[in-house]
Amino acid sequence: MSERIIEKEISIGPVHPALIEPYRIRFFVNDEIVEDCEININMAYRGIERLLEGLPVEKALLITERICGICSNVHAWNSVRVVESGLKIEVPERANYIRVLINEIQRIASHLIFFGHAFEVVGHETFAYRSFLLREVFMDLMAYIGGNRVMPSVPVIGGIRPRADLTDTLKKVILERVNDFEKKYKEYVDRVLADPMVMSRLTGVGYLSKEDAIKYHAVGPTCRASGVNYDVRTLMYEYKPFDFEVIVLTEGDNKARIVQRALEIFECLKIIRQAVNNLPEGPVVNRNWTPKEMPFTTSYFEAYRGELMHSYGLDSQGLIRNYKVRTPTPTNLAAMEKACIGDHITDAVVTIASCDPCLTCCTRIELVESGKTKVMSDIEIVRKYGWRR
Repeated sequence: MSERIIEKEISIGPVHPALIEPYRIRFFVNDEIVEDCEININMAYRGIERLLEGLPVEKALLITERICGICSNVHAWNSVRVVESGLKIEVPERANYIRVLINEIQRIASHLIFFGHAFEVVGHETFAYRSFLLREVFMDLMAYIGGNRVMPSVPVIGGIRPRADLTDTLKKVILERVNDFEKKYKEYVDRVLADPMVMSRLTGVGYLSKEDAIKYHAVGPTCRASGVNYDVRTLMYEYKPFDFEVIVLTEGDNKARIVQRALEIFECLKIIRQAVNNLPEGPVVNRNWTPKEMPFTTSYFEAYRGELMHSYGLDSQGLIRNYKVRTPTPTNLAAMEKACIGDHITDAVVTIASCDPCLTCCTRIELVESGKTKVMSDIEIVRKYGWRR
């Protein structure tokens, strides 16, 4: 908290029409200009990590995919990547291509729902509804591949569910839908960028410098819109066969955070086409593995909002111990606390929304000792308490 004298405190949330999910913002303002900001994200704590404790690893996927509805596939995929890495389970090449395919389909759906919410906050409902309409293409594609629009349930340990394999007919449908979408999406992006009201609300507002993006550990589109060239996909072996560009902008304002995602969708379309056109032959799942003791293993993943971490170990019976999830939103919201300083109060809400916060999976456990509250990191918890056996 700043030591300057603050004239007024304005609290927004946890229930407010400008907030899609429950979190509380405390703006400290003078003459309606934000001089400090504090965000509390502890309203949506569901105890997911505790629910996973002691579960057979094969059953954990039933819960990890449900950590978040918008990011369901990334949680499911990263969950199985941990045990595949820890137990050295080989995944068939065809399965990896289909994993990439469904992931980029859901990435586009996630970015489009962000546009819908962002333009609703800005006050342009036409652009908001049009974004949701464009998103339907990819919700349908997830259903065609996985059997469900929200929880496609494609990754399993060792590959993908056989029902999610692609037929020649489905490959043709995917390419047709993607090509039709791209034409309509280009027109949509051009109209947004040409709209003077929208651009005036976004340009030069909510500035986050590259130095502050690094300092506050911003990730994903939020950091890439501030000039930080970091995308975990470039480090993932599953993405090595694919040619795509990491979109990095330097403006660091609300407009940049929206434009970054808008341009990234075109790169997602490139990956989808490559996955369909170059899909290798072969099996889609490797069932030649058995659950056994596994040391604490960590997997990093480029979720739609940035770097996602899943980490856990297995005991001798193959039961999960100390499951830890770290999502992109906590650090991105911390960066937005800094970015909104200097904004007018009406623009500050747009700045907070510009990092596309997803609250259902980001709250952390709190440990209370002697009346003092301390938020511990994953490593601190393991070092102090070890595994619960």
